[in-house]
Amino acid sequence: MNTDVLLWIIVGVVVVAVLLVLALVLSRRRESDAKLEDDRRRAEEHREQAREADLSAREREADAMRVQAEAQQAQVEAERLRNEGERRRMDAEGVRAESEEHLRRADEIDPDTVGRSESETGGRRDDSPDTRRDGAPDTRRDETTR
Repeated sequence: MNTDVLLWIIVGVVVVAVLLVLALVLSRRRESDAKLEDDRRRAEEHREQAREADLSAREREADAMRVQAEAQQAQVEAERLRNEGERRRMDAEGVRAESEEHLRRADEIDPDTVGRSESETGGRRDDSPDTRRDGAPDTRRDETTR
């Protein structure tokens, strides 16, 4: 064989080998770039999920604070109503005391009740005769009067 042919065969093999190595390097580089791009895409998806989760958490926190504020408002309203109820109870007691004072004064002024106490009248403020449920006078005689 001729050295020129052998030399061209060796050069051809080396060129083919270099081209194969170059193709392999480029292929790996494309795979690496594709993997990097895929990693970037997945990282962005995770970031988006994190943003959505953060937004959801902030919405829930805001809702919790709103509910707490409503509960505090309800407590304030309940306290106000308790105070209003106590004030009205005290007003009613004052009106009741005033009414009892008027009755006491009326008993003092009334000539039919002057000098009598409630124990003497049996707890009644009037001295009307005993009546039955149907409104008719009770005609039964007291045992002590027989």
